[in-house]
Amino acid sequence: MAWDFSTEPEFEAQLEWMRGFVREEIMPVETLRLTHPQLREFIKPLQEQVKERGLWAAHLPPELGGMGFGQVRLGLMHEILGQSPYGPVVFGNNAPDSGNAELLAAGMEMTGRHDIRERWLEPLLQGTMRSGFSMTEPHTAGSDPRLLKTLAVKDGDEWVINGRKWYTTNGSVADILIVMAVTNPDVHPYQGSSMFVVPVSTPGVTIVRDVGAMDDPEVTFGRFGNHAEITYQDVRVPADHLIGPEGSGFLLAQTRLGPGRIHHCMRWLGQSQRAFDMMCERALSRYTHGSYLAEKQTIQNWIADSRAEMHAARLMTLHAAWKMDQVGASASRDEIAMIKFYGASVLHNVIDRAIQTYGSLGYSADMPLEAMYRAARAARIYDGPDEVHRQTVARHALKNYEASEIPSDHIPTRAAAAREKFAGMLEFLEAEKV
Repeated sequence: MAWDFSTEPEFEAQLEWMRGFVREEIMPVETLRLTHPQLREFIKPLQEQVKERGLWAAHLPPELGGMGFGQVRLGLMHEILGQSPYGPVVFGNNAPDSGNAELLAAGMEMTGRHDIRERWLEPLLQGTMRSGFSMTEPHTAGSDPRLLKTLAVKDGDEWVINGRKWYTTNGSVADILIVMAVTNPDVHPYQGSSMFVVPVSTPGVTIVRDVGAMDDPEVTFGRFGNHAEITYQDVRVPADHLIGPEGSGFLLAQTRLGPGRIHHCMRWLGQSQRAFDMMCERALSRYTHGSYLAEKQTIQNWIADSRAEMHAARLMTLHAAWKMDQVGASASRDEIAMIKFYGASVLHNVIDRAIQTYGSLGYSADMPLEAMYRAARAARIYDGPDEVHRQTVARHALKNYEASEIPSDHIPTRAAAAREKFAGMLEFLEAEKV
């Protein structure tokens, strides 16, 4: 089957508009240091322009208020939007709201419950409601959600949730939390977990703190983009706050994570391209030790390696997106896993080389590179650490092989087999003295 990443001319024109819009209208906003309430007001006119172009919330189908774009077109969009941290917000597809909207949409499809749309989905799409995804726990390995300890127990017409979560992005500013909890500990973990919508105002929900991190060690509580630690103590939610059928938590998680990883990787390519542009500009502008940096072999190697790595990551990611469009996320697991760990390494490498090219200026906060570098480190951890994705790819690859005491390509063994197979021809050649 031939691979085809092309899109129609009309969409190419939209991409060209996005490139200029992000560069000229969104990137300048980064320098203003607005509070989140100020930012929300500031970008409303920009969001209206996006809606007028028919590009708002493009990750959802038209019947749910989106554009119904496939993964290839979404990937090409996110490559552009990823150049700025505000790009996805302006286009109505920022995490975790976009992923949570996809979860709610999947829950609607699985159950036929259209009340979900009016209660939670539409407010998320309109930007009048904010959400957090509450799955990771501080005392279990986030890379193995089968170890979840948070429990939800049915009590009449309610579910009672008890547990402790952390790294719930936007948890301290969210209106609702989507909580993954064990609902049946007696079956296989893949069938024993479920997801719930929990309003933050529910009694028993306590936002313990916003966790400081490498990208913001001196964290300010209640800031958009923070990662909260949350306790759920005897939290009661109505039975209709269950998303999808009971036990569908892992299925819903995969619905959310597959496309999300592609979007992450394409946004990383946008960030990489931005760092690459800065590196090339610096190489042509900085004179030292008798020549410009662009004339020095080490810098040329960095530029060549960066361009090659970015090109490879882009093709890998578009192929994964194309395959998802063709056969779905489950059949694209290896491709998605490969772009996750490879794309994260490319992001880090390109930004690191750009900082080194700039020297002290790149290390300083006068350039965006230092912030990009700190944020890039997390890419190797969230949505599954690199090591888990590598293990997945290796395990699936090894299924195509069998152990052999004598290597299949052992030349003496192959030579003996070849002499036996071609014995007649060899005798003829010998007899004829050819």
